[in-house]
Order: sequence, then structure tokens, then C-alpha cells
Amino acid sequence: MAFNIRMGVPEMEAVWNDLSTRYQQGKLNKDEEKSFKKLVKVLGYLRENPRHNSLASHEIDDLTRKYGLKIFQSYLENNTPAAGRLFWAYGPNHGDITVLAIEPHPEDQKRGAYQRLKLSTLPTTKPKFGGKD
Repeated sequence: MAFNIRMGVPEMEAVWNDLSTRYQQGKLNKDEEKSFKKLVKVLGYLRENPRHNSLASHEIDDLTRKYGLKIFQSYLENNTPAAGRLFWAYGPNHGDITVLAIEPHPEDQKRGAYQRLKLSTLPTTKPKFGGKD
């Protein structure tokens, strides 16, 4: 089953819209373009299989407790300083994965590192069968 990838609101939705628009217009600098291509690749893996080995996805208990829903972290890259991490959750609908943040890897050895992380929220669900939310 392929998942529907959604962006958290408002932050991740704004980041994605900015990056994808500037990519299509050829206005990303070299580093931004490299990062965008990594993100697109990771989103493809996440869409097809959130447990893909390259993602090393795992639940972050501190964030799950803080936000009241299971929050996962996946690798954007590894073995680089401040390697990028993608934070995501299942939902809001069945078959959806929502990207809540893209951040450098928190220094999880430091007390409370994940507690300082700010995540976007899940988008609202779409009405089913013409009904209302």
C-alpha cells in the first residue's frame, strides 16, 4: 500500500510550497537543490514503505508523549554533521503520512532535546462521501 504524503500545517506546508515552487522555477541555489532532491527521495521511500532500511524510521517517545500521537523520525541523511531528520506521524486519514518537521538531528544525549523541537500540526481531514468534517 502506498501512503498519501501530506505536509503539516502551517510550517511544513509553507516550506514545501516554497521549495517546490522555487525548484520548478530553477531558483534554488546548489545546496538548496541538493537538499530538495534528498527530501524528494526520502518522501518517495516514506510513501512506499515507512520502514524502508534507508530511512531508519523509529518512534520518538518524548515527542509521542508531548503531542499525544505517535511521532516518528526518519533519516534524510546520515554520517554528516547535523544530519537532517524528518519527523512525521500517521494521519489524519487512514493511509496518510504527515510530515511535521525537517530538522538537524537533535542532540538526543542532551536532556530535553526533543522537547524543544516544534512540530507542525496535522492537516484537517477531508470530508468523506460529500459529508462535512
